[in-house]
Amino acid sequence: MSNTSKLLKWITFAIEAFFAIPVVGGAFILSNGWLPLGVALLLHVVAIVYLLKDRASIIGNGLGVVTSLVGIIPIVGWIMHGITAIVLLIEAITGSRRRPRF
Repeated sequence: MSNTSKLLKWITFAIEAFFAIPVVGGAFILSNGWLPLGVALLLHVVAIVYLLKDRASIIGNGLGVVTSLVGIIPIVGWIMHGITAIVLLIEAITGSRRRPRF
């Protein structure tokens, strides 16, 4: 995985983890008129493009796209952000340990 892909994986993880904080994440999203969900969606799509180029796992970021779309539903969004953050964390950690393919 390239450095750009790793960075995008960690950034999207951090965003999803922040959104998963029960009151703080929800208040941030609502106070900005759901714009953070749109930004997260774009970041997940950009990450998917880079990850496909690197032939790396896109499961976490694909889940992030779905999460950004259903994140407007309060409780469902909170649960999905938490699940997505965990999946992205696992992928970021295991992706950093893999050796590059030639």
